[in-house]
Amino acid sequence: MDLEENTWKYFFRQEKEKEYLKKLEVFVKDQYSKTTVFPAYENIFNAYRYTKPKDIKAVILGQDPYHNVGQAHGLAFSVNKGVALPPSLVNIYKELEDDLGIKTPDHGFLEKWAMQGVMLLNTVLTVRAHEANSHKGMGWETFTDNTIKYINELDQPIVFLLWGSPAQQKAKFLNNKNHLVLKAPHPSPLSAYRGFFGCKHFSMTNESFIVPPRSDYYKPL
Repeated sequence: MDLEENTWKYFFRQEKEKEYLKKLEVFVKDQYSKTTVFPAYENIFNAYRYTKPKDIKAVILGQDPYHNVGQAHGLAFSVNKGVALPPSLVNIYKELEDDLGIKTPDHGFLEKWAMQGVMLLNTVLTVRAHEANSHKGMGWETFTDNTIKYINELDQPIVFLLWGSPAQQKAKFLNNKNHLVLKAPHPSPLSAYRGFFGCKHFSMTNESFIVPPRSDYYKPL
């Protein structure tokens, strides 16, 4: 699981010494050798490659990668150009348009978001083809817990958009008063109408960089 040198180097060096990650690495390599796993092995850590710690302005947490062919490429909720928009991303774009008036693009490639400081991180970074949550409980949650703890210590103001229960479990690691924590149901069709639509997280995120974060911006379910 080598990662090119960047400002995540210290974090990765710390984690590689831990027993859970050694076991996770064995499991992941075994899965890639025996079955179809998404995203492609070289794209597992794209969320870290695209958005360096010093550049993070917001973190959007997903669950696990898309599990159908051609979709996942290492950024939560994103798909490559030419791939049909998954339902969750359709709903994200709908809320973005309703909240900020931004028209839905003709693709689901969110690289520009990542390059502008929005870290698109899943709580689990790999999945077997056509088996949602198939790598749940194998160690990725510890890795992303530690990622969130690491980001929590950064000095710059960061907005955390926690959509759905797995993402919201990370809230307990967020105690830096410089940061803003927003919660909503997951944007999937099964839950979007229970409070994701109308949550206005995009406008709240924009406002947080104009005015100091206020305690009433913390939006529990």
